[in-house]
Amino acid sequence: MAGPRILVPRLEGVSRERFMQHLYPQRKPLVLEGIDLGACTSKWTVDYLSQVGGKKEVKIHVAAVAQMDFIKFFFVYFRTLPFDELVQRAAEERHKEFFISEDEKYYLRSLGEDPRKDVADIRKQFPLLEGDIKFPEFFKEELFFSSVFRISSPGLQLWTHYDVMDNFLIQVTGKKRVILFSPRDAQYLYLSGTKSEVLNIDNPDLVKYPLFSKARRYECTLGAGDVLFIPALWFHNVISEEFGVGVNIFWKHLPSECYDKTDTYGNKDPTAASRAAQILDRALKTLAELPEEYRDFYARRMVLHIQDKAYSKNFE
Repeated sequence: MAGPRILVPRLEGVSRERFMQHLYPQRKPLVLEGIDLGACTSKWTVDYLSQVGGKKEVKIHVAAVAQMDFIKFFFVYFRTLPFDELVQRAAEERHKEFFISEDEKYYLRSLGEDPRKDVADIRKQFPLLEGDIKFPEFFKEELFFSSVFRISSPGLQLWTHYDVMDNFLIQVTGKKRVILFSPRDAQYLYLSGTKSEVLNIDNPDLVKYPLFSKARRYECTLGAGDVLFIPALWFHNVISEEFGVGVNIFWKHLPSECYDKTDTYGNKDPTAASRAAQILDRALKTLAELPEEYRDFYARRMVLHIQDKAYSKNFE
């Protein structure tokens, strides 16, 4: 298991002013209760969603196992189903019709009309549902990036990853368990790109991943109507304890010019960070020209220089 468990704070009746002035600047996860989300929490039943969504075809992930692995790709990446059939299947424990096995899991992460150019927005991809849901008005409309519609089978566990924009995870129906890790604990998570290689975070292989036990683990359980604020760069792992429907609202924390203009998912590193990584790669190739003893010495000097110049003392 990871290091100390910390419960994510829960607050009820938080106003926009309180959130923006006192809570948002802390850059820590927070569960908001009692937010007016509209009728969605009561209306979005399996039957209602099936009727309203109809035969619209959607791209979905299908997994033979509960723990989805986006590193080794132990799942069928994309399949297509009519929306009403997806909802019915995702709500079932066992299926009469299936792609892999009768107990396979389904996961919808809605996409833009052209995923290469368009961001997801539930108001555009599912306009008949727009009137049912109210977005928390805690940020300026011009900072809005995307609204992602998500449907998960019970038991499905998504990989640990980070996003580069702030977001509200709105749990509309069902129940989720969310585990988060601070950006300051990235060195313990065995990263591959934006994702952690540690899939089983409840019972990790500490022989293979010994540093994982040092990562501080923030936890919360979301029920219908709960809203989880996930600051940019915070790692999160999501387990659907029941069939559930959720919506993520992503917005820009940095000026627009800081983000990659080709990013439609909100998970590409800011352009300055990408440039810095490219420069580092070139520096490492240059260091490789030295004998091992010298390469080791100057690499350690570089690390110390980065820590001195770039590490912040303002965060835990």
